[in-house]
Amino acid sequence: MIRESIDNSNIVSENILIPPSEFKQQFPLTEKAIATVLTGRQAIQDILTGKDHRLIVITGPCSIHDKKSAHEYAQKLKQLSDELKDTLLIIMRIYFEKPRTTIGWKGMINDPELNGSFNVRLGLERARLLLLWMAELGLPVGTEALDPVTPQYLADLFTWTAIGARTTESQTHREMASGLSTPVGFKNGTNGNLGVAINALHSVSAPHHFLGINQQGQVIQIQTRGNAYGHIILRGGKTSNYDSVNISLAEQALHNERLAKNIMVDCSHGNSNKQYDLQPLVAKDVIQQIVDGNQSIMGIMLESHLHSGNQSIPEDLSQLKYGVSVTDACINWETTETLLRDMAKRLAPVIKNKK
Repeated sequence: MIRESIDNSNIVSENILIPPSEFKQQFPLTEKAIATVLTGRQAIQDILTGKDHRLIVITGPCSIHDKKSAHEYAQKLKQLSDELKDTLLIIMRIYFEKPRTTIGWKGMINDPELNGSFNVRLGLERARLLLLWMAELGLPVGTEALDPVTPQYLADLFTWTAIGARTTESQTHREMASGLSTPVGFKNGTNGNLGVAINALHSVSAPHHFLGINQQGQVIQIQTRGNAYGHIILRGGKTSNYDSVNISLAEQALHNERLAKNIMVDCSHGNSNKQYDLQPLVAKDVIQQIVDGNQSIMGIMLESHLHSGNQSIPEDLSQLKYGVSVTDACINWETTETLLRDMAKRLAPVIKNKK
């Protein structure tokens, strides 16, 4: 009784999960899936090193909560991606974990049934099956790395990873990112501070030692070599930071720290003043900067779904609106398609001149 009061005074229960190696054996990658992931990763690396002059576009729902709507969105995006592939490298945003400022739904992995049952095993299964389907479709995907254990179950299926504004300053996430196999983008702080992202870029490129789990589920000491493909994501803060002046300030900060001037712009969050329907205006401004000669902007992020806006999760889940976000509000598919076509048209001459 005394020992339990010392060790587990606030622990209600513990559930043992399947080891990652056994989990992956149940849901293995095919050769086509492997090719989708590796080709996508190499393309991003080539963009970051200046070998490929296309623009990276990370677009998709704020979070994934419904397989059917995710499939429909992915099929539409794949078709558009194939059409615009000479100008845009399109990657679908697949966020399964959501950081919360206080409390709220934490994403498909934590609560796949959207009812507070927290069936994590089911959440991991649904996530991996969806990722495998995407890879078979030939559509590369990106995510936000939030929980440090989850990558052992799913990271082999991601092409690109973000570290969010709330966790960019976290040592745990910087260390984890140094060992990820994907390129990693670090967002500026929620208040707009660039310093935390700059520090994160230094940290992620360096080797680290930390505690984690291996594919057998054992607690181990991990040593990483460092991730050479870190980059900054400007997402705004108290004010926006996507305009040419703030882009120039970010370039100067990266130059002063002897870091590669690779900048991605998140068109949502602080940059859209949390008004989802302003995202296209942000994107068009960013594209104009590239047309005008900017050399550092290598990507944008959009929050986009089949239908616009967002909704709260109702007690009666049959009342959920199909294809509408349950977290941040999104632009709809029609707006997304029109925007990406326009972007590709405006960027095509620029990219052609760089070849």
